[in-house]
Amino acid sequence: MNRKNDRIIVAIIAVLLGILAGAVIILILGKNPLSVYYSLLRGSGLAPKAKYAGGKNMLSDFSNFLDFITSMIFAALAVAVALKTGLFNIGVSGQMLVGGFIATVLIGYSGLPAFGAKPLVILVAAAGGGVIGALIGFLKYRFNINEVVSSIMLNYIASYITGFLINTRYVDPQTRQSKDINAAACLTLHEVRIGSAKYDIPLGFILAVIVIFAVAFLFDKTVFGFELKAVGLNREAARYMGINVRKSMVVSMLISGLLAGIAGATYYLGYITTIQPKVLPSIGFDAIAVCLVGGSSPIGIFFSAFFLMIISKGSTYMSSQMGLEAEISSVIMGLILLTCACSTFILPLMYKFRSRKEKGEVKA
Repeated sequence: MNRKNDRIIVAIIAVLLGILAGAVIILILGKNPLSVYYSLLRGSGLAPKAKYAGGKNMLSDFSNFLDFITSMIFAALAVAVALKTGLFNIGVSGQMLVGGFIATVLIGYSGLPAFGAKPLVILVAAAGGGVIGALIGFLKYRFNINEVVSSIMLNYIASYITGFLINTRYVDPQTRQSKDINAAACLTLHEVRIGSAKYDIPLGFILAVIVIFAVAFLFDKTVFGFELKAVGLNREAARYMGINVRKSMVVSMLISGLLAGIAGATYYLGYITTIQPKVLPSIGFDAIAVCLVGGSSPIGIFFSAFFLMIISKGSTYMSSQMGLEAEISSVIMGLILLTCACSTFILPLMYKFRSRKEKGEVKA
């Protein structure tokens, strides 16, 4: 068994321990953990509800759930790309906001037809997020400014500038949010009637699956991906190998920003169609947890996003049906993240035990 399989096994064990710890808390609160967890599945469209409103069914709930996790997948991939190069992109929220805002203003409010508007939304949002990401990488490369500090500061700058522009130019006087985008530019086909039910069809989800395999191919099958990982593992050794470390850091943050911008497009011009002024999307921060639980692996991120977002998406339904506060879902997610963080302690013990076993120091 190789170390990659070891990481998968430890991650699964850690998640199960987190779920078990959450069950203990639910029991203390006087509720049945099985019923609570089942209600989370119901709220995410993975189990049937007792009854549905008009035009809704389990599949329509599930289609909305796929729309919900699409932007999370892109955001977590953005975090992962930076981590592979030894950088911590905590500015995903700001990059999402910039990318989503620019795409909204330039494409969302235009009169372009759908076949032209939808691809342009992706490209423009990616460019907006990529510029911010590249700027963070450049500040690290040129002035050795810590990327955590610069990305946090740029988060606030992005939030206040976009908030000012929305409130002064693009605000809807009733909702106090930005005006709705045109349907032609929306990356989610909302309320599409198929038979007797209505579905939200997330076009961005298909792109997310493609990008997952593209990022995996980049890191596992290309020289450039190897160079990025080498920089992340040991910058001095990478420099000795002839790798341009500074260029790798800038390009890594550029790619990370591009993915964050696409996350902003699928969120602001997909799942929702407006932007709330001066509010950073929590997805950008939750993506860090999703990335860590997924082991920074593109495939692992997909399953991690799918699993963790069941807890987040189903929390509202759980609260209404079980009488628990919706915040209990955040507690469960926190426990899962905590147990996953312990995997960095468990893995070396596993390797040490296996090594001793192979040398015959431990009896089978």
